[in-house]
Amino acid sequence: MLDPSSAIAATQLAGSTGSVTSDLSIVDLFMNADIVVKAVMIVLLGASIWSWAIIFEKSMRLRRVAAQADSFERDFWSGGSLDALYDRIGTGADHPMVMLFASAMREWRRSAAKGASRGETLIAGVQQRIAQVMRVTIDRELERLERYLGFLATVGSTAPFVGLFGTVWGIINSFHAIALAKNTSLAVVAPGIAEALFTTAFGLIAAIPAVIAYNKFSADLGRYATRLEGFSGEFQAILSRQLEEEKA
Repeated sequence: MLDPSSAIAATQLAGSTGSVTSDLSIVDLFMNADIVVKAVMIVLLGASIWSWAIIFEKSMRLRRVAAQADSFERDFWSGGSLDALYDRIGTGADHPMVMLFASAMREWRRSAAKGASRGETLIAGVQQRIAQVMRVTIDRELERLERYLGFLATVGSTAPFVGLFGTVWGIINSFHAIALAKNTSLAVVAPGIAEALFTTAFGLIAAIPAVIAYNKFSADLGRYATRLEGFSGEFQAILSRQLEEEKA
């Protein structure tokens, strides 16, 4: 038969364990946290949500411009007239490669209208202006595609340290609570330590996706920039040949 004192002790232990379990839930950790730790958690949560919004938007945007570039290059290399292609899509340019083509064609037509292609202006000057226009267009379009990547880099590099700050603050509070209670039992120690470590976990949850996404997007943009540079060089070569043929 169970001794009454043992039963009472078991009941007390179960109650203590249940209290610790309740205190270690995510909601209770946040609600019982110090105001500084709460602020750290809110900042990290906001950074994580905004990072995921950027990740989804940037993923769809880069996938879309790559597909649009494939479609445009098929039209460009189909053998049709460049003037006809420009008249069809130049005014409705909506992605970087078409923007690049349209800017070069506009400069080409301005030069042709002034008689540059007939020798009244040096061919080298026309080629230089077209190259400059395409360079400016590439830089502008890449800058648009890179928008908000700096935020991902900032979150990836600083979120762990922000979480670490919350951890240090939480541990200080935990030691202070132990000193006041003069008790090192699990019921006293566990909530403060869990609260402290929770902020570190929050920091990592915010930082890891941001770092991975930043590295991936940077690599994708690097490849896309190379693609734009290649198209620019090929298009300039085509226009140069046409200038030389008309000059001759």
